[in-house]
Amino acid sequence: MDDNAVHQNQFVYLSGCETPVLSRLTYTSTAPFTVGLAFQVEPDEWVEWEFARDLLITGLHAPAGIGDVRIRPDLSPSDDDLLVIELESPDGYAAVEADRSEIQAFVDATLSRVPLGYESDRLDLDAVIANLTTARP
Repeated sequence: MDDNAVHQNQFVYLSGCETPVLSRLTYTSTAPFTVGLAFQVEPDEWVEWEFARDLLITGLHAPAGIGDVRIRPDLSPSDDDLLVIELESPDGYAAVEADRSEIQAFVDATLSRVPLGYESDRLDLDAVIANLTTARP
């Protein structure tokens, strides 16, 4: 197992669905500013999103995000342990309800790998630039 990566699977509810969907959160210290969130839509098919780890951290406690990804604690008085993640793209919109304590555990694990404020120390800027400037077919 890679000590520089965090992976967590959990079942979440998508807006309008009564059956939970398997989701996967991922984080790696080689991409210290981002987290990945994927949903299994078919046995071998996943829909994946990447967004800022800071957005997830802030969204655990207060509404965060103004773009395609918005995260907030559930505001209903009956479910204070849910986190709502809203995803929007040209293909559609989804609101995801996840267990807030499980997301907090994931965030805590990422912070144990790369504490806030130390992300730049783990970023290989030369590799990022090389990847961006490499010609693709």
